[in-house]
Amino acid sequence: MQNITVEVQNLKKSYDKVEAVKGVSFSVSKGELFGLIGPDGAGKTSIFRILTTLMFPSEGSAKLLGLDVVNDFKEIRHNIGYMPQRFSLYQDLSVEENLTFFATIFGTTISENYNLIKDIYAQIEPFKNRLAGKLSGGMKQKLALSCALIHSPNILILDEPTTGVDAVSRKEFWEMLIRIKEKGITILVSTPYMDEANMCDRVALIQNGEIMSIDTPDNIIGDFRSKLWSVKSSNIYQLIKDLRAMDFIDTVFPFGEHLHVTSKTDSIDIEKLQSILVEKNHTNIHIQEIRANIEDCFMALMK
Repeated sequence: MQNITVEVQNLKKSYDKVEAVKGVSFSVSKGELFGLIGPDGAGKTSIFRILTTLMFPSEGSAKLLGLDVVNDFKEIRHNIGYMPQRFSLYQDLSVEENLTFFATIFGTTISENYNLIKDIYAQIEPFKNRLAGKLSGGMKQKLALSCALIHSPNILILDEPTTGVDAVSRKEFWEMLIRIKEKGITILVSTPYMDEANMCDRVALIQNGEIMSIDTPDNIIGDFRSKLWSVKSSNIYQLIKDLRAMDFIDTVFPFGEHLHVTSKTDSIDIEKLQSILVEKNHTNIHIQEIRANIEDCFMALMK
């Protein structure tokens, strides 16, 4: 991989007896949008806090722009923008005051780098005199991103930036990230939302402090070897129990109103399965072969 911007080697982090990060390694190239995908407690925030020099690793190394997170932390901080998991701006300052404060810290001004944040800030600029604490979730998100970008960083690190915001704001946020990426900024983003993996150039699927797979979303999905069926009936809870009790069924996972099901053999006899479910008093039965998504791949890797 050419022009490596972030390089992590055998990174470990322990808190007393809890090993939160267990020998993680990955690299990110310049201008790449790289996603760290996994549930709460997977180790995402610990990794990002190490990369942003907010804490030291227990073992291993991490470099950003060739700079070591332990020895060169001051220089790294001037070259990155960081948006933490929780809204961390000053709630008793206005939108404009927050942005001015962050620009001043980095020795710049809003006007100097306005073109970089224009698309984002323009959406909240009409409310520039409103206190940050009075903003909606989506507007807080845009303000935090503007503050992280105001000093024109080389790398942008975003820890679960879409958690707790509505679906429209999530979509808008990813559209903003893609436009930022087009400016040549390297972006690392973590999320528990599996569907957001498809917006990244590459993703690392992480669970219990270990990376299970790193690749493009399409390649990860392409590695899903089992055939997959979507199964639905009027009684979804009983359906889960009945399917899991069948000797030819391998896995059963709920996905909204449907169940994603794999077989221990290469295929499922749909007519036979339908007949069994009818005998068990299921109604409105729907069975269809489908293509796996990232969440299916994640569940298979966990198994």
